Amino acid sequence: MKFIENVERDKYIAFESGHEKSHFLQSYAWGEFCRRAKGQVPNYVGMVDDNGNLVATALILLRKTPLGYSYGYAPRGFIIDYNNKELIKEFTDYLKNYMKEKKIIYIKFDPDIPYQDIDSEANPIEGGNNNYELYNYMLSLGYHHTGFYRLYEGNQPRYTFRINLKRGWQEVENTMSKSFIKSVKRSDAYNLKIDNEERIEDFYRLVQSNSAKDDFDPHTLKYYQIFTEELKKEGAVKYFNVSIKPKELVKNINEEIESIKKELETAKKRVEDLKNKLTRLEKDLEVFQGIDEDECVVCSLICTYTKNRAWSMFIGSDELANITFAVTRSYYEAIKDAYDNGYEFFDLFGTPGDPHTTYKNLAKLHDFKRKFGDQYIEFIGEFDLVNKKLLYEVLPIMLKCYRKLRKIKDK
Repeated sequence: MKFIENVERDKYIAFESGHEKSHFLQSYAWGEFCRRAKGQVPNYVGMVDDNGNLVATALILLRKTPLGYSYGYAPRGFIIDYNNKELIKEFTDYLKNYMKEKKIIYIKFDPDIPYQDIDSEANPIEGGNNNYELYNYMLSLGYHHTGFYRLYEGNQPRYTFRINLKRGWQEVENTMSKSFIKSVKRSDAYNLKIDNEERIEDFYRLVQSNSAKDDFDPHTLKYYQIFTEELKKEGAVKYFNVSIKPKELVKNINEEIESIKKELETAKKRVEDLKNKLTRLEKDLEVFQGIDEDECVVCSLICTYTKNRAWSMFIGSDELANITFAVTRSYYEAIKDAYDNGYEFFDLFGTPGDPHTTYKNLAKLHDFKRKFGDQYIEFIGEFDLVNKKLLYEVLPIMLKCYRKLRKIKDK
């Protein structure tokens, strides 16, 4: 075996995209995005066998410290056969030497490996599958596990919902909740338009609307632009925009209101249902009459992909999206698109490991995502491979002080 410090772009992409553990966070494009948007330095390392064939790679994102050392992060772990312990050990040994040569304090990685099967309350299922043996083996190699956090304390969520697309579409739909499917069907009443154009400005306007409502700080417009530019190079990004045509809706609603009023004049049955529908239509009419636009985007979902896997990544929406059920419709369209294009799964990219948490709006987020159905997954978590133990222990304090000083200086 031989360690490669700089794997060529085409070779890296070919290996990464074709591997069963492929993840968009390990892609070459993600590394270049992090270089431009986050100031991290991507290192594309690997290991080859005696025939020169890659058997492992890793995207290691480095950040410099004021002391001349760096610390690294390999998002979603190494691209390697985690069933081959000898392979993991040999790659780890190479990484330890690499860290010494490059003055790297530690490298953090969080593999896309489930820890254990869990039920709907995130409790372990007795007799279910688990990767306890792998967890213990990583510890035996000198890796430090940072803990089984249940919210969003780590670099990536430790829990997610993942929809298996390797079955018939009807079976996929059957795992979705009735309320989710109902809202998708109700969206038909608003004649929603779906397109896949890269409407970055519209997306940014909508994500700012979300941030004000859900109490989070969005990234900058430039951040999302760079994300789109870099992942587009590998065909790994797609927008799902949902638009309404307010003036057309007003016309249709008025016609439907008149129709219901005429029906009420002679109706003997369904009177209460008709009155409720009339009330809803009049509320919708009041909303849409105040919009002086022929068409406007109310929801924009950005998804990302590897060769055979799909993830929802960012979403922006406004109040009109809630009225028209555009959010659920955007997810439904993205999932169906991934199914039609032969992807193995659609990952909702994060949910809490405590379904009833009171922290921010995470319980509400979990309740929304669980309606999509299918598998609730707990990942194995974060491991740190440490080179400089003392610096590793004091680094968090140093960085905290450094960032405070930078903020004072920038004022």
